[in-house]
Amino acid sequence: MGTDSTPVRGVELDEETRCAHYHGPRDVISIRFPCCREYYACHDCHAACADHDAKRWPADARDERAVRCGVCGSELTIAEYLACEHACPVCGTSFNPGCANHHDYYFEGEAFSP
Repeated sequence: MGTDSTPVRGVELDEETRCAHYHGPRDVISIRFPCCREYYACHDCHAACADHDAKRWPADARDERAVRCGVCGSELTIAEYLACEHACPVCGTSFNPGCANHHDYYFEGEAFSP
């Protein structure tokens, strides 16, 4: 699993990529959008900061590194993220299980349930 120094974009980001929209203790992931290849803290941040409509990752792109842990910086493939049971497989940081309610904003096809 790689780490990437590409900046995360968003509204009022903290050092672990929490934003003005999602800022709970476990809201520490960012998503790279396929439309611009940029990381955003959430879909609302993309809507607020990007100059284009968001696109979702197609179901056949599960091997793309598109999710970053805001604590350790590790990039996960979509498949790794969807299978990680709400914790970073590298550093063990808990991810917000409620994010699963928004997977359809980011990923086409089946994801996982909260």
